This record gives sequence, structure tokens and C-alpha cells, in this order.
Amino acid sequence: MSPASDDRSAFFWFFTGMRGLLSLPALILLISIVGFSAFALESGLTRAEAVFMSFAIWALPAQVILIGTMASGANIAACFLAVTLSSIRMTPMVASVIPEMRTRRTPIWLLLILSHFIAITSWVFAITTLRNVPREYRAIYFAGFGVTLTLTGTLVVAVFYDIVSAFPPAVAGVLFFLTPVYFNASIWASARQPVVRIAFVMGVVLGPTLALITPKFDVLCAGLGGGTIAYLVDRIRRDRLRAGKGGRR
Repeated sequence: MSPASDDRSAFFWFFTGMRGLLSLPALILLISIVGFSAFALESGLTRAEAVFMSFAIWALPAQVILIGTMASGANIAACFLAVTLSSIRMTPMVASVIPEMRTRRTPIWLLLILSHFIAITSWVFAITTLRNVPREYRAIYFAGFGVTLTLTGTLVVAVFYDIVSAFPPAVAGVLFFLTPVYFNASIWASARQPVVRIAFVMGVVLGPTLALITPKFDVLCAGLGGGTIAYLVDRIRRDRLRAGKGGRR
């Protein structure tokens, strides 16, 4: 049965999305959140603060940045700016996923709510599975995955907040490090266009290099510089392809 002719109910697609919680990407993220619980505990956050941060911010790197800026003694304005700048990376993800879920009857308020649950794990899940879901059910399908994943991750923080105190530091560190390893692998595997992989390579090369040259601005410079270089390289590549096709006519 093709997605266009699928007559299954909204509840079916919602629970189908929920089952994505058992996928490898979701499980890796939940294990990484256990490591975040240890980080929050060691940083002096209370259980309530860690739980609220997990649900309200959700993106794990932004949570780490917030705790790091708080621990450094930065004021609330600096913390807000740091989290905001780190979360700008979500904008292209939202811009690429929301149109895939939107129909003429989809309310704007629902899309705004669902955008909160778009982070790297849910983004990879969406771009790899939404095409198999009828368009009119894509929003409810994504809600089943995104809401369930966020609530489960928040619950993991609440449950493991005290338990992780018994973990050896090395174990907590390994759990936490699973997230960037998975992020890198999933971005490369899910890249549909060459420009994405070019940008990825630029980030891998420029990130460590700029960390030695401009340690306070390495991420910003690597992102802007690497993205610009990737765009220019891909544009030259596309121009050459068009020129080659024109020459064969």
C-alpha cells in the first residue's frame, strides 16, 4: 500500500512514531542522557533543575553549554546568549522537516509546538522515515516520536540523577561521549547532497585547528568558515556539471 492511499488512523501513526523510541539512535541518545545526569550532578544542579533543563531546552549540547557557562560564573545574559547561539544550528533542521509535515489543514500552532522537539536525533529520524508516512499523518507521526523521546529523556534524568553518583567517572564520561560519536555518524550517513558532506569534512578539519588558534571562537569560526567554503566548493562543482552537460549537447 502506497503512502498516498494509506487509510490507517491517526492513532496508528502516532503509536508507530512512538515505537521509534526503540530505534538505535533513540537508545543511544537515552544512554547519553544518563551521562548528562552525571554531569548535572557533578556541576551542582538539583534534580529539579536538571529535569526542567532537559525538558525546556532538550538539545543535549545546549544543556551542556548552559551548565558550562553557569559553572564559569557567567551572568544570565551570557548564558542566554550562549544557548541561543548554539541552538541556531537547529534552524535549518526545522526548516527542512516542517515543510515535510505541513498540509493545508495543519494548524500553525501544532507546527510551532512540534518544532521544540526537533533536535539531531528526531531530525535524522524524520528525514529517513517521513517519506514512508502519508502526508496528512506525518505531523502526528512525528509527534509520537518526538514527544515520547523528550518525555522519556526527561524521565531518565529524574531517575538516574542519584544513581549515577555510584558510577565511576570513566563510565559516566563514556556514556556521555556516545552522543557526539553518534551525531557525527548519523549526519554523514543521512547526508543527501554533496554539500553536506563537504561541510562535514570542513568542520572536522577546521574545528580542531581553530581550537588551537582561536580557542574562544573556534566553533563560530569553524561553522561560518567551513559552511562558506562548502557552499563555494559545491557551487563550483554544480557549475562545472552544468557546463559539462551543456557542452555535450
